[in-house]
Amino acid sequence: MAPMGMTGQPLMSDFDPGLGMMTGIAPMNPMMPGLGVSQDMPVVKEIIHCKSCTLFPSNPNLPPPATRQRPPGCKTVFVGGLPENATEQLIVEVFEQCGEIIAIRKSKKNFCHIRFAEEYTVDKALFLSGYRIRLGSSTDKKDTGRLHVDFAQARDDFYEWECRQRMLAREERHRRRIEEDLMRPPSPPPIVHYSEHECGQLGEMIKDDSKFPEVIRILLTWVERGEVNRRNANNFYSMIQSANSHIRRLMNEKAAHEKEMEEAKEKFMNALSGILVQFEQIVSVFHASAKQKAWDHFSKAQRKNLDMWRKQAEEIRNIHNEELMGIRREEEMEMSDDDMEDPPENRDADETGLAAQAEALKEENDSLRCQLDAYRNEVELLKQEQGKAQPPRTEEEDATRQQQLRFLQQALQGMQQQLLNTREELKKQEAELEKTREEKVQLEIQLQSVKEKVDQPSLLPKQPIQQETTDTDDRGSDESADQGNDSTVLEVASASQEKENQPEKGPSSPVKSEREALLVGIISTFLHVHPFGASIEYICSYLQRLDTKISTTEVETLLGRLPNTFRQEISGVGASLEKRWKFCGFQGIKMT
Repeated sequence: MAPMGMTGQPLMSDFDPGLGMMTGIAPMNPMMPGLGVSQDMPVVKEIIHCKSCTLFPSNPNLPPPATRQRPPGCKTVFVGGLPENATEQLIVEVFEQCGEIIAIRKSKKNFCHIRFAEEYTVDKALFLSGYRIRLGSSTDKKDTGRLHVDFAQARDDFYEWECRQRMLAREERHRRRIEEDLMRPPSPPPIVHYSEHECGQLGEMIKDDSKFPEVIRILLTWVERGEVNRRNANNFYSMIQSANSHIRRLMNEKAAHEKEMEEAKEKFMNALSGILVQFEQIVSVFHASAKQKAWDHFSKAQRKNLDMWRKQAEEIRNIHNEELMGIRREEEMEMSDDDMEDPPENRDADETGLAAQAEALKEENDSLRCQLDAYRNEVELLKQEQGKAQPPRTEEEDATRQQQLRFLQQALQGMQQQLLNTREELKKQEAELEKTREEKVQLEIQLQSVKEKVDQPSLLPKQPIQQETTDTDDRGSDESADQGNDSTVLEVASASQEKENQPEKGPSSPVKSEREALLVGIISTFLHVHPFGASIEYICSYLQRLDTKISTTEVETLLGRLPNTFRQEISGVGASLEKRWKFCGFQGIKMT
């Protein structure tokens, strides 16, 4: 039987009207309450004839008889309104048609309690509530009565229902336990104990690369168990030595994986660069279409779409460019200061990079000039439209026009300022490129002069001819002349090298590398949002999220070299003494 809910509503099957009917009694209506039939449909009750009595239905216009809330697991009903001359046999005759009866407890006050074998039979018994019963054909008051059937609360029913619910709960726990056992991963196989035979097999298996993880686990378990003693110490030493021989193999595998990772990273960088080039080409198409000779032929709607598409393409291009520059910046930060120093032979590469930057600035200058021309054309068109004869406009339209003109003028001024800044940067890059070329020419001249001095034949110093000089003195004079020439060449080379390595004149910068410049920018932003300052430990904890190699000493040294940008303040007394760093760049720029 299905379990019942805590509200006491049972889950019942459909009622069979021909089940348990006695001979001579009309079948019960299948639309009786509680049998799963809609309550909106009218219930038809008919006269029921029994051997000893007759049951007459109540007035259909009257409301249905009231019942109490059904107790959980209810199998017992209360029957009231029985005739005074009713017997237990008569009660069995009337209610046995509903189902099997287990017990009847009859009272002397014209009521009884009937306990059925099944729960669904209670609903059949409730169908008889409201019927008038008459014994035989007698009209005596003691032989008539009106039945009232209702739920009854019995301890036996509730006990059986609790037992059934506990049984179902046990079955559910058992089912869940079985499912958990099925879903639980299998336990690892037990580790065998140490023996000479197992040790020999393990010594052979430890040489196999495929079985090494399993074998090393067994060896670790033996050592942790304390299986090592003086007799088998040599065997364990041999196995540990074999395990140590796998380190080289693991290092080779790690190097191979790192190589694959570098190749994949390089492939990703190349693909990203190719995508960025294609974005640049698309943006160039938009810039070319924004020039005056093509821009004037487009309609306003087409110009608006072209402008919107160009902005979207530039935004996407800038995002990809920042991503690529971020990857390259991370790679540069991982390099040490020694690796970042370029040797003299890399000056040609620097010149090539400067030339590429100059070309990029030129292209950006051209694009800004094209955008400036486009904005000028739009301003002229608006002015022409205003100058034409038009119907009188409202004040709102005039305000809108003026606002559009104001926005276009602001945009034009911003583009002009950006164009001037770009030109200044271009001039600086050209000046730096010219300076680098001059240094290269000077170095080539110095190198040529050094080569000429080296190629000239060494001149021997004049000495008076003496008859008493020996061959040894002549050999010594030759060696001294050679040493003099070598020293001359070395002096020229060292002078050129000192001139080459001579730093530029000017005040030395406290920021010595790009890494320190990035740290200064990040720390400045961090302290700017903390107006009351922050301790050095708090700053380092924030920086170590970005790079774990950053140390407290390095940060504190960097902050101490910039007194006009960062200021240390001490607050508290005694044990509550606290040092905080604050950002003072806005005040320090006035002092410098």
